[in-house]
Amino acid sequence: MNATPAPSPPEPTASPEDQPFPLSLRRVAIDTYRENVAYLHRDCEIYRAEGFQALAKVEVRANGRRVLATLNVVDDPRIVRCNEIGLSLDAFAQLGVDNGHPAMVEQAEPPSSIPALHRKIAGERLGRDDFRAIVRDIAEHRYSKIELTAFVVASNQGELDREEVYFLTEAMAAVGQRLDWRERPVVDKHCIGGIPGNRTSMLVVPIVAAHGMLCPKTSSRAITSPAGTADTMEVLARVELPVDALADIVREHRGCLAWGGTAHLSPADDVLISVERPLSIDSPGQMVASILSKKVAAGSTHLVLDIPVGPTAKVRSMPEAQRLRKLFEFVAARMNLVIDVVITDGRQPIGIGIGPVLEARDVMRVLENDPRAPNDLRQKALRLAGRMLEFDPDVRGGDGFAIARDILDSGRALAKMDAIIRAQGAKPFDHNAPALARLCFEVLAEADGLVTGIDNLQLARIARVAGAPKVQGAGVDLLKKLGDPVARGEVLYRVYADYAADLEFARQASARASGYTVGEAAELSHLFVEF
Repeated sequence: MNATPAPSPPEPTASPEDQPFPLSLRRVAIDTYRENVAYLHRDCEIYRAEGFQALAKVEVRANGRRVLATLNVVDDPRIVRCNEIGLSLDAFAQLGVDNGHPAMVEQAEPPSSIPALHRKIAGERLGRDDFRAIVRDIAEHRYSKIELTAFVVASNQGELDREEVYFLTEAMAAVGQRLDWRERPVVDKHCIGGIPGNRTSMLVVPIVAAHGMLCPKTSSRAITSPAGTADTMEVLARVELPVDALADIVREHRGCLAWGGTAHLSPADDVLISVERPLSIDSPGQMVASILSKKVAAGSTHLVLDIPVGPTAKVRSMPEAQRLRKLFEFVAARMNLVIDVVITDGRQPIGIGIGPVLEARDVMRVLENDPRAPNDLRQKALRLAGRMLEFDPDVRGGDGFAIARDILDSGRALAKMDAIIRAQGAKPFDHNAPALARLCFEVLAEADGLVTGIDNLQLARIARVAGAPKVQGAGVDLLKKLGDPVARGEVLYRVYADYAADLEFARQASARASGYTVGEAAELSHLFVEF
């Protein structure tokens, strides 16, 4: 594997030590989530002399490096003193120095792409160079949160046309590191999200890798959901690994399941997500650019994309899913990425566990062919793995599912997963006695009947307030799925939490809305038609 690094910003001509009025760097232990933040005391001589303003962008230089940061002004010398410049955790780490190292601070040049941003706000269509300039400034942290928000909202309201989505995807893939595995096919699988418990990647990767195909899976952590693939895999093994170590694992085992944050792939996407998620904005164009730019930067040549459809999924109708499918296919073709879009049933959670430990339990039971394994998770994983296996030119179309099932049933997928876990750094885990959170309550059915509806969003919310994913053993364990008969007073699901306050928050959330609808068979939503 070869990695093409992002172009480095030009170094200053003089070091901070050689310039007048250097300040002393101070690490401020505040996690500002993907935003570089600098802190100056209000009585700092440089702050007053330079006319800095709070929330302005400043450039901090030290050790031959620089970071662009948003300025916060403080009055408490316990945070920073008058002769210091403080930096948030991520910003400080980028300079690679110790506390007390001399540094210079000055006002940052305004982003060169601001005129293009203003045109997008006015509803104009932007070209390739406009998006390249905007994405470059975003990746270099030149945009303030206000400017980032303006770009996200303008792109959402104006709805990017398909050429603009391609330009945005291309620009996002071009900044940051880009991996080249020097072979084809390099396969990957991605789900657009929104379905709790949908841990198919942790089954697909060992199945496909056991077949011999290269599947370097880098996944995200949860931001607003109860668990991401990286959170669940972290129950079993280390997921934060240097790129070189991951490359060695992939070469030896043909696959990995790791957190993608260390790889610096499509870094502008990570910055944009920090704004999109709090605003609950996930427009089709931004979704396509986010997913495909990461896959191209990771060196993938072939992708299976899962689009779940359901009343409480991200995509609510089949016509909407088909429109999204066409947009993904158009942009992927322009990016020379082979894509197979699979529209799946998103009417309810996949599996029975929601939360890292509960989902890891489900995955390992499927891999071990345990009779307690959730069949819907097994079947969906086999379907997606089969589609990926059919990227192999030696596999005939339609044969992938049977090959995937044989790999799983024979134990080869479990052996491959065990090898990947050991290579990444195994952690103790027993799916027969998973380390669940200490406190628990049950949610009961209020009437006799059938389960006719399950609200993905509400169950994810309950698991989240119970503490998942920060508390690995917290979450929701489902006892009933769509179509199951229930009697009044029967348990629908159990909620696990480590702290009394979290348990109470989850209890209140479930009391307001359990997430389950119990009714007659005629009320059961129509059977999902797979495409």
